[in-house]
Amino acid sequence: MQQFTNDKLSVKRFESRDEMGRTAAADVSAVVRQLLERKSTVSMIFAAAPSQDDFLKYFSTDSEIDFSRIHAFHMDEYIGLDKDAPQGFGNYLKQHIFGKCPFRSVHYLSGQNPDPEAECRRYASVLPREGVDIVCLGIGENGHIAFNDPQNADLRDSQVVKVVKLDAVCRQQQVNDGCFQSLDEVPKMAMTLTVPTLRNAAYHFCIVPTERKAKAVYKMLHGAISADCPASVLRAAPHAVLYLDAESASLL
Repeated sequence: MQQFTNDKLSVKRFESRDEMGRTAAADVSAVVRQLLERKSTVSMIFAAAPSQDDFLKYFSTDSEIDFSRIHAFHMDEYIGLDKDAPQGFGNYLKQHIFGKCPFRSVHYLSGQNPDPEAECRRYASVLPREGVDIVCLGIGENGHIAFNDPQNADLRDSQVVKVVKLDAVCRQQQVNDGCFQSLDEVPKMAMTLTVPTLRNAAYHFCIVPTERKAKAVYKMLHGAISADCPASVLRAAPHAVLYLDAESASLL
């Protein structure tokens, strides 16, 4: 492993995805256990994407974690997919972690609510008022976090959760990831936790494998902290770690 710091962001580079995911899971587990020494429960937000597979595999099977003291949330969801569609982010998280671990509570965004704005307000109301403890996330090929694409990201957003129109790069990424067969199948609208909602968490663990993320990683670390690359806000977060494999770090 190689490690360096950019602004406040700690960056860890690994030779393999497996090592990256295993280390990220161990690091998150350690923070969860530290927090539970002084708090009755912990709140966590999880991302749904193939980039999180390795991390979730190890985290969900960690016997040292008391999942019964964790409140779990997910960070974004398509609007209009069938309830059981495998591409649904809630369904992904149910398969990979929410349905496998005995959480204190699990909170889903519903992409089937006929009033997405009302669903955003409902979801905002169930998020912890005191702020979230831990966010586990990735970044997009366009530098997005959650579904805050550069075209709709607002680093000072007053909303907690909002409806967004997905940009072409984001939608194509879903095809590149193998989640959809064609661009026409990818929904154009979604709901997402906003940049401030994510940024204001106490701890951030950002897991980013594959060569397709290399340009976004470079821009995240070496560009300006701006909505042009929403992931760049993690450079100003006090307790944030970026996990890369050899491919995603190839341009550094």
